Amino acid sequence: MFRTAQLYYSTLITHAKQLDGIAPLLLRLILAPVLIIAGYSKLGLSGDWHSLSQALLADPNVINWFGNTEWGLGLPFPDLLAFMAGWSEFLGGWLLLIGLMTRLVTIPLMITMVVAATTVHWNHGWFSITPLNPSTSAAKVYDWLTIPGAAESLENSIETQKRLSKIKEITEEYGNTDYLYQNGQPVILNNGIEFSAMYFVMLLSLFFTGGGRWTSADYYIKRLLIKA
Repeated sequence: MFRTAQLYYSTLITHAKQLDGIAPLLLRLILAPVLIIAGYSKLGLSGDWHSLSQALLADPNVINWFGNTEWGLGLPFPDLLAFMAGWSEFLGGWLLLIGLMTRLVTIPLMITMVVAATTVHWNHGWFSITPLNPSTSAAKVYDWLTIPGAAESLENSIETQKRLSKIKEITEEYGNTDYLYQNGQPVILNNGIEFSAMYFVMLLSLFFTGGGRWTSADYYIKRLLIKA
């Protein structure tokens, strides 16, 4: 009976491999729009430009943010780094969308995610949006494992919940809540590394798997080259 079950399992896995391009496709479809618009917003393309060079270079406001040490990132060579980040995301996002040069494209994008996590989000902890209920916060699991910082995160959820409740009280007293909450409830932005880390892991997965069987341009180009 065990050998029969093992045979059925092996057969299932063999057939499932024919569809293993679905997962990379879904990762690409999630990542591509995020990266394209992130890159677009860093380039002159997104603003008022009067020459091709203005359109292709990084937006001056983004360059200032990259280089300013007081209210920005304080990075060296901000014009070069903003240019590289913008085009890595914008062009890389389009290439990911069609699955062309997938593994190669993920490398600069992973570097971009590491830079974003360490320079922009690191000091804010993990969560992008602060959990308001410590009982359902993922930090509770890490608290069970006595991971440093988990208990502080749970306490922060309690304190944040108090503040958001106060905000809602003031809004309900003085504001038009039917209008203000029409498109969703207010949240507290924590701006942690969560999204950068998740995107990095997704890109890392694509680096190892490639664009995917049947679902990427890479797959069909490889087939053409083999036949040639």
